[in-house]
Amino acid sequence: MAAVAERVFSGVQPTGNLHLGNYLGAIKRFVELQKSHECIYCVVDLHAITVWQDPEELKRHTREVTAAFIACGIDPKAHIVFNQSQVSGHAELAWVFNCVARMGWLNRMTQFKEKAGKDRENASVGLFAYPTLMAADILLYRATHVPVGDDQKQHLELTRDIAQKFNTDFAPSIASNGHGEGYFPITEPLIAGPATRVMSLRDGSKKMSKSEASDFSRINLTDDADAIAGKVRRAKTDPEPLPSEEEGLKGRPEADNLVGIFAALSDTTKAQVLADYGNAQFSAFKAALVDLAVAKLGPIGTEMQRLMADPTAIDAILIDGADRARVIADQTIRDVKDIVGMVR
Repeated sequence: MAAVAERVFSGVQPTGNLHLGNYLGAIKRFVELQKSHECIYCVVDLHAITVWQDPEELKRHTREVTAAFIACGIDPKAHIVFNQSQVSGHAELAWVFNCVARMGWLNRMTQFKEKAGKDRENASVGLFAYPTLMAADILLYRATHVPVGDDQKQHLELTRDIAQKFNTDFAPSIASNGHGEGYFPITEPLIAGPATRVMSLRDGSKKMSKSEASDFSRINLTDDADAIAGKVRRAKTDPEPLPSEEEGLKGRPEADNLVGIFAALSDTTKAQVLADYGNAQFSAFKAALVDLAVAKLGPIGTEMQRLMADPTAIDAILIDGADRARVIADQTIRDVKDIVGMVR
């Protein structure tokens, strides 16, 4: 295979109300990867419409995710930030991959079964074919690495299967077009230790979610310092002091969640947090967590609000990113057409 630069691709759906879980689970990692990799970060609006979206809300949410990227520290000049629908190669390559992937592969995708529920016959074709579009997102840029959470590991495996099958099916043509033994890289997952799983501030057994009725269940990235402080102070706890060892967090989901949030925001471990605050009452620990959360998240909310007040500037970032992404994507599409045998 011809040499491919180490390149990271990842995307976030524009579904609105980004919260602390999105930040600690994905965006914080995106910021760190800028130091070591060439990065392409995409607002995946084509994925969003696999279920119906209000057109005006979709625009607003696309800009909100972009604002979050920038406010959290992603540099749109050093790296590429854009929205998926501006680069037609995503849809074009997805069709080629629809013809490479097998029905049996897609039928095994657990996320489709979960999202479609019992009324599978009424789900959109797009929701079923979502994984081939995700493979196209990654391989359009011949990305070598993708940061993945538990819910995306199966989709990345499918991406690898599609790349391998394409390379095998078209091996003679790939070689005759000067691409060596394979055209697409077999993309590797980037897994950085145990993922930060952020749970609801009102119920430590449930994942933090934008769909939960109470706004006090989550810290939104657009929250100001007062809102952050109020939500941390009102977060559910239990009557016991914090344990001094991690073992003592078992069976205490709310305590475990708040210690995990503190550890993630301070770039340390639960063990270190408990070494510092073990045997302390929650009132003292929460006071420290308020200070930490406001210091880390307050500026993000302030900057997001500033950016969202100027949608024209956000759109300019997306247009610039799409123009730069298209240079890479168009070359891949030309190569794929030549390999498959399409006249262009």
